Amino acid sequence: MSKDTGTTVSDGGVSPETDAAKPERLRLGGMALRNGLLVHGPTHWSAAARRQDGSIGVASGRKPQLRRSARDVPLLRGIAGIGEAMLVIPLVKRGLPEAQLPFQNPTVLGAMAGTALAGAALRRRIGGGAGDAAIAVLGLAPSLIALRGGDLAAYHGVEHKAIAAYEAAEDPSDAGAAGAREAPKEHDRCGSHLMAPLLAVNLAGTTLLRRLVDRPTQAQNVALQLASIGVAVEVFAWAEHHAGTRTARILRRPGHELQRVLGTREPTDEQLQVGHAALDEILRVEGAASA
Repeated sequence: MSKDTGTTVSDGGVSPETDAAKPERLRLGGMALRNGLLVHGPTHWSAAARRQDGSIGVASGRKPQLRRSARDVPLLRGIAGIGEAMLVIPLVKRGLPEAQLPFQNPTVLGAMAGTALAGAALRRRIGGGAGDAAIAVLGLAPSLIALRGGDLAAYHGVEHKAIAAYEAAEDPSDAGAAGAREAPKEHDRCGSHLMAPLLAVNLAGTTLLRRLVDRPTQAQNVALQLASIGVAVEVFAWAEHHAGTRTARILRRPGHELQRVLGTREPTDEQLQVGHAALDEILRVEGAASA
């Protein structure tokens, strides 16, 4: 599942054309829904979801803006970008009530509650870095369960393919569901690439904090989580801007494998139609905004 951060943690494609030869493209991000797709543009969002009667519901709106003052501030810009993406979610539910969020499922909610209880038990039984590492890995369980059930992984594939087709098309308005079918289901701007640096930074920061403070306060723990997100986004952005380097390829490998093995699934043509509807809507509202 992808997020639109300061560097647009999203999915797209690599076109053989030069930037000068291609029409200008919007910088798009997105998030897979259980029955559709949410797309982030520079100033607006759009969402499409398959209804129970088989029709496709579509909604859009303007995004909250948190990044303007933080755009050039390392660490802070990533946190602001994630915050923007989170603030869009209630707007999506208000505009498109039939949209099902990734964790909007009793099994996944139960896994989240179970993970919290198991984490507390682990912390009492296993101290130090080993306990922190175990809790960090355990925290991935709800996401893995969400991806394994229902159509979430397929709509994650829709997200990648729809945006990849848009970015690779000669004419962006021609990037339909048929073009998306041929696009890869994995992508280098997927939010899965945040996982490895986020876990690594969080574990290192937790270890350091426990050495400096016997009993870290809740505020200190929250500050550590926010700092970890900020650093992970900066690493993500560096890897995108240095994509051809060996270091960037190493940083991206865990996320790519997570997408390939678990995070994405080849979607059906009907699911690709939902992605195309969300893409058409974001192009419409962003075009109207810039007109």
